Amino acid sequence: IEREREREREDEQEDTPSKKPRVEKDHKNGGHSLKDEEEEPECEAGDREEDGETFADMMKHGLTELDVGILKYVSDHKGFSGILKERYSDFVVHEINKQGKIVHLDDLSIPAEVPPQESDVLTEEQKKQLGELQLFKNKEDNVSIEVMDDTKEKRTLVHKAIKTQFPGLETKTEERDGRKFIVAYHAAGKKALAAPRKHFWPKNRGSFCHFVLYKENKDTMDAINVLSKFLRLRPNMFSYMGTKDKRAITVQEIAVLKITAERLAHLNKCLMNLKLGNFCYKNHPLKLGELQGNHFTVVIRNISGTDEQVHQALTSLKQTGFINYYGMQRFGTTAVPTQQVGRAILRNDWKEVVDLILKPRPGAEKEFLVRCREEWAKTQDPEAALKKLPNKRCVEGQLLRGLSMYGKKNIVTAFGLIPRNNRLMYIHSYQSVVWNTMVSRRIEAFGLKAVEGDLVLKGTTAHVLSAEEAENRSIHDIVMPLPGFDVIYPSHHVGKGYRELLTADGLDIDNMRHKVKDYSLAGAYRRIIIRPSDVSWEVIQYDDPRISLVHSDFEKLENKPAPVFNKEGKYRALRMEFSLPPSTYATMAIREVLKLDTSIKKQTQLNTTWFN
Repeated sequence: IEREREREREDEQEDTPSKKPRVEKDHKNGGHSLKDEEEEPECEAGDREEDGETFADMMKHGLTELDVGILKYVSDHKGFSGILKERYSDFVVHEINKQGKIVHLDDLSIPAEVPPQESDVLTEEQKKQLGELQLFKNKEDNVSIEVMDDTKEKRTLVHKAIKTQFPGLETKTEERDGRKFIVAYHAAGKKALAAPRKHFWPKNRGSFCHFVLYKENKDTMDAINVLSKFLRLRPNMFSYMGTKDKRAITVQEIAVLKITAERLAHLNKCLMNLKLGNFCYKNHPLKLGELQGNHFTVVIRNISGTDEQVHQALTSLKQTGFINYYGMQRFGTTAVPTQQVGRAILRNDWKEVVDLILKPRPGAEKEFLVRCREEWAKTQDPEAALKKLPNKRCVEGQLLRGLSMYGKKNIVTAFGLIPRNNRLMYIHSYQSVVWNTMVSRRIEAFGLKAVEGDLVLKGTTAHVLSAEEAENRSIHDIVMPLPGFDVIYPSHHVGKGYRELLTADGLDIDNMRHKVKDYSLAGAYRRIIIRPSDVSWEVIQYDDPRISLVHSDFEKLENKPAPVFNKEGKYRALRMEFSLPPSTYATMAIREVLKLDTSIKKQTQLNTTWFN
């Protein structure tokens, strides 16, 4: 079991409904762009296939919460220990759609399409001829249908019947010797066969097939890449409202352009860890950030807290909430934190950027990466270092490829070979550390009440509170800025600390525009305290640590029984449910409950101790 569990912890990529370390999101829309990720890095140093011990060894050099400004708690209950994500099925995420409905996978059937009423205006013989014409099987390049009782209404019905039942065909009316014919022909000629989706798609069917994607232990982009390969599509044919965690069971809505529900349903036979269902056709794709949030079901195993402690902790989460910190997964899992790279980019120190990404680093890594770094340190020769990598699509590989193409004098251009989302991730990660640090200072200085100089949003504009206004505001209204050229800062002494912090990092807060437009930071506002909704919890006892303690959508579809809890079970777990808005981190809510460091470094130490 121990081996099994350690293997299960393979890639303990931290959570959040809509983010993952290497895929960055736009703060304003709670999403990120899909097209930049067709080439997702596959072997960045953070990828892990090693067993538990090597992973634990590597994490000795990872970050802790203190390193990224996560310092404070809002509640005063006593914390307790527990194990987070011991199995990926201990963390279940359901998207909450635009209408506020929790998304479930509960129907694998193909939607029935209602045949149009006008179908009986064509004879079986005519349908046969038209079907052959549609597939280029008849010798003529058109089919003529004589209209006997010639009225405009009758002709319209025939035109409509042909176009809806035989997509790809166009019609026109011709008169020959006083008799009227409707002539069907191919609008696109033979080209239609090369792009059947475009030409054979029924006119009365929505262009986008929306479906629910249920996935286990896979992140959203990986799942979409798998679907793209099977359907031979580009990944940007798919749209979604937010990315979901890897190490979890997640359920979300996806839309794809002009692929039938039949083709998608057929994939259920051959996909591992993915299930598709709840198909329907609509006329629009999905947009990033359109979701209302995510609903979480989280199991924390082997808890040490008494029932009273648990009650106190969860009541506080429900009533007060938690500090809306950017979670650990924002900052990568390797010995070189992403925010350091971000700071170097913003400082325009490109030599430092290359050094941080490519130089040898402490901690266990895949052998080929170690060799690649050693080669770079020794020779500074991008081509020689590149030869050490079996897969060139990781960040290191993309940067080296850029350096060998454009030379070491053109680092900015070379760095541009890394997909845009990954490049932006570095600077967003720097912004996030600044935000976390300043929020910790704000809570330390003024506690949980609104004070003069704090910021609140009026629409999308920030407004500085006067002493009088602060009296009538709660901590839940207060926002703090991510640094940028388009934000204002709180007017109290904590707000002034932004300038000091950026100056110490070699940055000018009054000039956040960058020579390279992509790296100019506008900034944004973020609420400092979040109160989850729909909070509920129970302490459960169980005997078998290998069983799942959550009844998943897929298990329900398969009619598998729900987990049975044993009142006398030898293990205790806390099962909690709550909903969060987009762009907030469930791990930060859990941290507030347990008062426990959620970094992989600390969690690994916990797990390793617990297993040994």
